[in-house]
Amino acid sequence: MFEEIKKKIEAIVKEARDEFSSASSSSQLEACRIKYLGKKGLLSEVMAGIGSVPAEDRPAFGILVNALKNSLLETWSSRKPEFFTRPEDASSDAYKGIDATLPGRIVRAGGLHPVSLIQKEVLGIFSKLGFDVVDGREVETEYYNFDALNHPKNHPARNVRDTFFIKNDVLLRTHTSPIQVRVMEKVRPPVRIVAVGKCYRRDASDASHSPVFNQVEGLLVDKGINFSHLKGVLSFFLTRLFGSGRKVRFTPSFFPFTEPSAEAAISCSACGGKGCRICGNGYLEILGCGMVHPNVFNYVKYDSEKYTGFAFGVGLERLAMLKYGVEDIRLFCENDIRFLRQFK
Repeated sequence: MFEEIKKKIEAIVKEARDEFSSASSSSQLEACRIKYLGKKGLLSEVMAGIGSVPAEDRPAFGILVNALKNSLLETWSSRKPEFFTRPEDASSDAYKGIDATLPGRIVRAGGLHPVSLIQKEVLGIFSKLGFDVVDGREVETEYYNFDALNHPKNHPARNVRDTFFIKNDVLLRTHTSPIQVRVMEKVRPPVRIVAVGKCYRRDASDASHSPVFNQVEGLLVDKGINFSHLKGVLSFFLTRLFGSGRKVRFTPSFFPFTEPSAEAAISCSACGGKGCRICGNGYLEILGCGMVHPNVFNYVKYDSEKYTGFAFGVGLERLAMLKYGVEDIRLFCENDIRFLRQFK
């Protein structure tokens, strides 16, 4: 009985080897594998008949079948690589001029936009300083965008040539400062926030201006806050963002919603603060800042005799241009893949 089964298995294996050897395509080779080595293949059928083999012959039967099965697997594996580099019908017109032995093309992975990268880094720095990140509406009222921020009625920014008005006193916000007012209306001091989002102004598009840009603003209000706290926070932020070797300079300025006001600048990386054609005087302007004007506190019903605070605002595109050495702000919105691939 065992000898008959043994002869049957050997005949199947011989037949399988002949078919594996004569296969001329990957599909034929796979068909042979399924026929002989598949779950419902001929060798599996033979193994299913082990119950008819005498008990004393079963160990030898199992060893024999497994050895022959492994032998067929080796035969199949040895032929398989032949069809990885050779098409099934390499002589057809469809494969002319194709070298299947060449390495595959690299699939490029996407990455964050440079403005998103700088936003993530900026918010990460202020989050570590204890600032909460808040968001707000892009369509604002004239009250929150101008009145509550101490802009006089005749301020140039209120002109339709500078601001996108939708109707009457409804407009597209020109800065993210309205978020500060809305937060202070709802939250009593202490307040420590950074607000980020898109802003809109009627600026002609050129290398340094865009009608749509991203801005991040910060606000800190508490008892005993003074200009030294403002300088300390912004100096830490700027040196953390641009490197500890950069110097930070504050010069007097004017903004309706802060008093006193200042502009912060960092030393030029090209000349080290000595002055060159890039910076002119050795420093590059970064952001505007100042102590919150008492009139702004009056709008949100904060006691200006009890609380003080500072605020600052900076364009994210401006930061990205200085950090990454980009000379034209329009590159950020042109979707040129050659430009965007530089940022990963």
